Amino acid sequence: MTSKHWTADPDGEVQIKKTLSGPSSVPPRTIHDVFLATVTAHKDSPALKVKRTNRWASWTYQQYYEDCSTAAKAFIKLGLQPASAVCIMGFNAPEWFIADIGSIMAGGIAAGIYTTNSAESCKYILSHSKAQFIVVENRIMLDKILQVKPQLPNLLHVIVYNDHVSKEQMDQNVMDWATFMKIGSDLPEYELQWRLKNQKPNKCSTLIYTSGTTGPPKAVMLSHDNISWTALACCQILNVRETSDVVSYLPLSHIAAQIIDLHGPMACGATVWFAKPDALKGTLVDTLQEVRPTMFLGVPRVWEKIQDKVEMQINEMKGFKRALTKWAQRIGTDVGEAKQNSTELPRGYWMADRKSKEYPAGYWFADRLVFNKIKQILGLDRCILQASAAAPITQETVAFFQSLDIPVYEIYGMSECSGPQTLSFDGQHKAGSTGKSIPGSEIKIENPDRDGNGEICYRGRHIFMGYMHDEETTGKTIDKDGWLHSGDIGKLDKNNFLTITGRIKEIIITAGGENIAPIPIEDKVKQYAPIVSNCMVIGDKMKFLSLVCTLRCVMNDAHEPQDDLDWISLDQCKRLGSTATTVSEALMDPLVLNNIKKAVQEANKQAVSNASKIQKFRILPEDFSIAGGELGPTLKLKRRVVMTKYADIIAEMYDDYNDRPPPPSSQPEKMPDHAPMPSAASARRPESDSSTEDKIIAQHLDELSLHLDRERIAQSLPSGMRSRTNSQLSDGSGPPFPPLQTQL
Repeated sequence: MTSKHWTADPDGEVQIKKTLSGPSSVPPRTIHDVFLATVTAHKDSPALKVKRTNRWASWTYQQYYEDCSTAAKAFIKLGLQPASAVCIMGFNAPEWFIADIGSIMAGGIAAGIYTTNSAESCKYILSHSKAQFIVVENRIMLDKILQVKPQLPNLLHVIVYNDHVSKEQMDQNVMDWATFMKIGSDLPEYELQWRLKNQKPNKCSTLIYTSGTTGPPKAVMLSHDNISWTALACCQILNVRETSDVVSYLPLSHIAAQIIDLHGPMACGATVWFAKPDALKGTLVDTLQEVRPTMFLGVPRVWEKIQDKVEMQINEMKGFKRALTKWAQRIGTDVGEAKQNSTELPRGYWMADRKSKEYPAGYWFADRLVFNKIKQILGLDRCILQASAAAPITQETVAFFQSLDIPVYEIYGMSECSGPQTLSFDGQHKAGSTGKSIPGSEIKIENPDRDGNGEICYRGRHIFMGYMHDEETTGKTIDKDGWLHSGDIGKLDKNNFLTITGRIKEIIITAGGENIAPIPIEDKVKQYAPIVSNCMVIGDKMKFLSLVCTLRCVMNDAHEPQDDLDWISLDQCKRLGSTATTVSEALMDPLVLNNIKKAVQEANKQAVSNASKIQKFRILPEDFSIAGGELGPTLKLKRRVVMTKYADIIAEMYDDYNDRPPPPSSQPEKMPDHAPMPSAASARRPESDSSTEDKIIAQHLDELSLHLDRERIAQSLPSGMRSRTNSQLSDGSGPPFPPLQTQL
């Protein structure tokens, strides 16, 4: 089945929503058309740069185009059929780009796979897309594919672009990048030209697999026109040009990175610099300092990490230097507020007219003495656009960077609209808003309530073709008039700034029938308790809301949570008078527990109704992570996974079995196979070490409604920290509680 607005067929066609005038009236073009135009205009300009053997290797746009053509020929010669998929899995590199564009030029469909995916997850995507090829970065990823390759009859060849291939692997149709490119150099040019001639702007070019937070990932089909129109629109709005520099480090299997790193620069002739594979483990700032990009996109977690490091350095300052920085931050906050309130000013006004009476006094000194130095340290001194996308960013983080004169502008959208729907930039932004719709697109709020909140729907040339092989879900997502139903809840103000207030699938409907958006509540708890890293509100079909949260801790190189608290948690503990230095110690410390209790109480004071107040909460023994399964590749919270993984702890908050939350799947709820969990009062030190203080502490812990079962905490801890914690937790010989009377 198909309609003029959508199709579920990878070889299908859809109607292009071209208007008679305005931004949507530009002629439709294929991705190759856009690429060729850029090469013609900027053939000798630098296109790609990557550091190899400690030196920057470079591709001009002419060389970039030639390599993509060679890759396209290799795919054709090795048997790629039109509208067939080529999957790519690896860290950002020129070969990733070349494989992607080469497969599209050959008439295929490019599909990225997250490097963190398991072998089974890779198998699902390769099978669902019926991929004929997969390009991987190294032997680690190759091993995943070889595990499942016998079960993939459509998979013809595996190509490795940054590692050696053994003779045994060659016998399994595995080849290295050099061999692959050599095969392409032998195909006649007319073979490629025929493939290019038969391409249409309204046919599929790319698959973006959703992260699968609510089930198996869906394959979002994006047409040539979806991507080329969106990329050009973003370049015009954000003033990206041939002199722009972009650092590529976010996963290219995500649409945000593809538009900002790949298709956007290719549309206007900008230069892409590739970060090191360990960018998110600490080397990203090194690359930023060296490249000094003119635009930088980060997911909220990246901005939070940068914030942590800058805050730590500011907190370590002494005397005049600290006072100067704090003074400058107040100036920066004033500047940010002034910019937001002066929406009529032209772009660049504030930097061009420092003598304006509206400009806060002292800005010039603050800029020279503080702001510019911090920007240089971060490598953002040339940056004209700093953006956040892929997930909601807290206003606390936005305000922090604004105080340093580094405005972080929000971009809102989804894979189904080719990336962005609303954008913010200098002169057009509002605190708490994600900006206005990209010109040429339409937006509406469907069935708004009395406060103006309703489902956000949008329409335009950026709306996806459909979910591959899934007519039912596609038909529910795109209506008969071509409107995409986002599933997000939001409202528009009088100036058409969009504010996101929730998500339909995340909306909690209590047993009393009240609809509650959990994210604002979660953000408030984290705001009032900086020691909290992640939290999740629970209460669907329940009589009251509860909350599970985790503590901020050190992450190892594999981004796995460790027992040591991070510096923010340590600083917070010091402020509270706590001596805790590890998660396991903090879990047992009433000062920490009481701090989180107070944060919950503060959040409850701002609740819109009694039903929106948190009644109970638990601290989990380990932070959420990709490795643990609670976070997706873009660090979005997988609520169903948390509900499943911590089902027993969650159920314990609802004492009456009939009040317990329903199981997160259609399977019957599994009854706990252990004895009833002891109350906090029973989780004490041995009788020989008991005291009146112990009893008072136990009483307060009961009031805090916190799960402190020592044995279960020990079992839940990561194996690396279990050995030195088990004995302390099991025999009660852990760190003694500080005197309650002087601490609470």
